[in-house]
Amino acid sequence: MQIAHFAGEFIHIIVGIDGGKTAAIACIDLYGRPIRLFTGRYVGLSWFVDMIRDVGEPVIIASDKKKPDEIVKKLGAVFGAVVFSPQEDLTVEKKEELANHAFENLHERDALAAAKAAYNAYANKLKQASKKAIEHGIETDKAMTLVIERYSIHEAITGKKANRKK
Repeated sequence: MQIAHFAGEFIHIIVGIDGGKTAAIACIDLYGRPIRLFTGRYVGLSWFVDMIRDVGEPVIIASDKKKPDEIVKKLGAVFGAVVFSPQEDLTVEKKEELANHAFENLHERDALAAAKAAYNAYANKLKQASKKAIEHGIETDKAMTLVIERYSIHEAITGKKANRKK
């Protein structure tokens, strides 16, 4: 598996997916900044996997629909990523707001809106984890990734999973 690197470092990303005959992928970093957008027609799972791997390793695969498409679920499984879907389907107005005109077509808009909605759902915890990681001299990317994977901020910083009852 080839993983993208930025300044010599491994990149964890949040990926928004818009499936269908014309599909789109939006990759953003853990700070909510867009990195890459892709659009393809009549593509399969391998196209999604290859495009995403060219950018980085996803920690979240996101949908703009309350009930995510099969491709979103499959990609979540392929990458071992958290699958995010909003509590309600994103409206066109909300998609426009989230994507902020940083797209070339409606499919990219939908994918970018999905990624941004996922980021927004985790933003407060990610910011807290980043701040605490910096304070403790720990890699911020790793701490933020652990928080997405449902570790507490304390667990992400100490590297020790608490014994919690399920």
